[in-house]
Amino acid sequence: GHVSPAGFIPLAEEMGLIREIGSWVLATALAQMGEWQRQWQVRVPVSVNLSGFQLSASLPGQVAQQLRESGVEAGLLTLELTETVLMENMEAGAYTLHRLSQLGIHLAIDDFGTGYSSLAYLRQLPMRRLKIDRSFVRDLPAQEHSRKIVTAILALAHGLGLEVTAEGVETLEQAEYLVEQGCDVLQGYAFARPMPVQQFVELQASH
Repeated sequence: GHVSPAGFIPLAEEMGLIREIGSWVLATALAQMGEWQRQWQVRVPVSVNLSGFQLSASLPGQVAQQLRESGVEAGLLTLELTETVLMENMEAGAYTLHRLSQLGIHLAIDDFGTGYSSLAYLRQLPMRRLKIDRSFVRDLPAQEHSRKIVTAILALAHGLGLEVTAEGVETLEQAEYLVEQGCDVLQGYAFARPMPVQQFVELQASH
């Protein structure tokens, strides 16, 4: 049955399996991107979440090899990390993240606004995108407090030259409000739910 990532990821980390699983997920994603590129002659960007346990010195070399094997351009891949992961791995992870950025990979901060209050990492790490957590999107546009938080995040991110993705967009009203505020990318059930690869292919073909 359905198992939430919040259920199996901490267990995989505790058992020491997360690096192996993470490597498999990344290799699978890149292989699929390469297949789409050859099949459709189009480049499909994909984001992959990273665990803090994956931020080792060997990660950039591993990712570079997987990019070569798949034939995928580095700029199509975004690696996402949560604020908490970034802060807990600041010293050890900074070097790794800079090397990943040098490969041309995009880096994003997931669940922005729910972790640490320190924003120092925004100028110390080569991040490309912030993702507004769904908890701030959920009550848009009705709740004034949520509107102010989202407006502030957008102003901060755009002022630093970062792109912004809003997570958890489920209604047309939310989407319209975020577009009006200048949000760069919208993500959520208003557009599609998680689906198997073949269903995604069929969805693209129907458009």
